[in-house]
Amino acid sequence: MTILLGCIADDFTGATDLANNLVRAGMRVVQTIGVPAGPLSAEVDAVVVALKSRTIAPADAVAQSLEALRWLQAQGARQIYFKYCSTFDSTPEGNIGPVTEALMDALGCDFTIATPAFPDNKRTVFKGYLFAGEVLLNESGMQNHPLTPMTDANLVRVLQAQTRRKVGLIDHVAVARGAEAIRERIARLRAEGVGIAIVDAVSNDDLLRLGPALADMPLVTAGSGVAIGLPANFGLAPSSAASALPAAAGLQAVVSGSCSLATNRQVQHFIASGRPALAIDPLAIAAGVDVAAQALAWAAPLLASGPVLVYSTAESGAVKSVQGRLGTEQAGAMVERTIAAIARGLVALGVRRLVVAGGETSGACVQALGIAQMQIGPQIDPGVPWCHALAEAAGGEGLHIALKSGNFGTDDFFTKAFTVPG
Repeated sequence: MTILLGCIADDFTGATDLANNLVRAGMRVVQTIGVPAGPLSAEVDAVVVALKSRTIAPADAVAQSLEALRWLQAQGARQIYFKYCSTFDSTPEGNIGPVTEALMDALGCDFTIATPAFPDNKRTVFKGYLFAGEVLLNESGMQNHPLTPMTDANLVRVLQAQTRRKVGLIDHVAVARGAEAIRERIARLRAEGVGIAIVDAVSNDDLLRLGPALADMPLVTAGSGVAIGLPANFGLAPSSAASALPAAAGLQAVVSGSCSLATNRQVQHFIASGRPALAIDPLAIAAGVDVAAQALAWAAPLLASGPVLVYSTAESGAVKSVQGRLGTEQAGAMVERTIAAIARGLVALGVRRLVVAGGETSGACVQALGIAQMQIGPQIDPGVPWCHALAEAAGGEGLHIALKSGNFGTDDFFTKAFTVPG
């Protein structure tokens, strides 16, 4: 098998977000959970290797990303795409900068671009500043992120702190003039010694103009938005066949570990709609209570009547209070393990359509379910598709699963998801 586009994503929801955009643009896509042991048997145009590397030590993130790169190169990938979050989640130490530099070194390329722009989800970049909706990133709630607080919206400044290479900007004026003007701007930046350039984009049209200018670039780094302009470089066009999945059946459930503002609204909407929901108490987990068993006993008699929700989602003040008592890393890991155990138990009870909210939560759940790869299907909301996987926890049966980034989706996402065929 030879693939056209080989992608490395720094978390599991981000991987499906990217795969979703590639599928919508006409690519047949498989997402793998971690680096596969050998070649895939499926005939696909792109592979997205999902890592859980966004918040680990930079050296570990680099090592995992390079392992993924070597596997993708062995499959003949013609271009490499490093995918990170549309909110540019990172710290002054990384991991966006260190991974980008390591991939550039391994590929022998002296220039690449970086932009988390995803206008469909209201993430835009203007004059190098990242906006979330109508406000700057650092005013959007992301400044309170428990693991990667984003307190600066200037992406040139943010990325420059993480990399030895000089960071520049391809601004909206060049982007608006089209692919040739973008190529000219790249040539000038390279002559000035710039190695990585943030790219402005405030609309899908900007991303589609950017696409052709990236056709010969060995490495692209971006959120998922840039993906809409790349399949055409390989002669592909949108097709419903690219997103076809086996028919869905079975019980339905949602598990949520994200504490983003968007997911908080989605939890409240689900509860307000009168559907059954159960909150997980981190302090009870810390006290040794078998919270997973309690949640499964609660869910078992309710599943036949429609979707249930189990969540640890809370507003930022409550999250900080728990972190203060248990420690940030311990609290997060403990809740992730519990929700993953609940997800596995729900599937054992017959759930075959499962929504998982939160990047770290999705990583834990996918691993607990014994999923090695997923076929990407139709979109529920921008950045969130239904996927189909053979899950060990389902006895090898097919499972439809949606991995939702915390910040994505409309307020009614948890109910709407089950009305979308997939």
